[in-house]
Amino acid sequence: MPVPHRELKAVSVSIIAVGGSALGDIKDQSEAGRIVSEALENGINFFDNAWEYHDGMSEEILGRSLKGKRDQAFVMTKVCSHGRKRDVAMKMLEDSLRRLQTDHLDLWQIHEVIYDNDPDLHFAPDGAVEALTQAKQQGKVRFVGFTGHKDPDIHLKMLSHRYPFDTVQMPLNPFDKNYRSFQELVIPEARRQGIMPIGMKSMGGGGEPVKRGVAKPDELLRYAMSVPGILSTVSGMDSYDVFRQNLAIAMDFTPMSSPEMAALENRVKAMAGDGRLEHYKATKMYDAAVGREQHGFPSAKELPA
Repeated sequence: MPVPHRELKAVSVSIIAVGGSALGDIKDQSEAGRIVSEALENGINFFDNAWEYHDGMSEEILGRSLKGKRDQAFVMTKVCSHGRKRDVAMKMLEDSLRRLQTDHLDLWQIHEVIYDNDPDLHFAPDGAVEALTQAKQQGKVRFVGFTGHKDPDIHLKMLSHRYPFDTVQMPLNPFDKNYRSFQELVIPEARRQGIMPIGMKSMGGGGEPVKRGVAKPDELLRYAMSVPGILSTVSGMDSYDVFRQNLAIAMDFTPMSSPEMAALENRVKAMAGDGRLEHYKATKMYDAAVGREQHGFPSAKELPA
């Protein structure tokens, strides 16, 4: 059975997406190409990416891997202006289109909205939100949205502008329910506005919960794909073996019941309440260097261990 799909405004999208950053982590590019090909063969049509992933290499890998197959894929990438003006965002769009070897994106999202002043910067005159509007009007993107992993209040500030986003991406996993919960705070508002949520970091970003024996990959991914009202779950798959594991989970997917989800949330609650399993919320570890620079902070490499 192929991977199930859900709909984004009459467009069919797989319930799991191949994460672009992890695609760039694969040293053998033929292996990355094999993952993309087998994903398409088995019903996964959603491919994630971002302008800054591996300095553009992730987009280039995906572009080469989709050559001759672009019409089978739902391609998403992200603009990484990090508060800079519309002209920077539009230049990044052209870079992404060139690297991905396509004349349009299915989804273009503002990347990493994680600083308190990001909503003000993006919605300022001549900011990134105006670039989303321009790109959509020009037919270079079909849908637009934004992403972030730090604090649901920042997402809510973005949503308070009532801009017609199509999607919003956020961490969704059983740990989230007990610490700065995007599921509890952001999803209801997004759905009120007709915006489709997209999940990410189903396994805590770096798989820390799995390594610690807190939860298993199949229950974490199944939980994330079961969150009511979501479109899809972006999953980082940095090897063919991990891809096959996640593909099998997605192909056999049946939604968790509410009691099953609650039982898993309660089981991990003691470990989840202080953010130790969600470093992207509680630390700087997942904050992009480009974004830190634009906001006047040193990169993670410049800070003491």
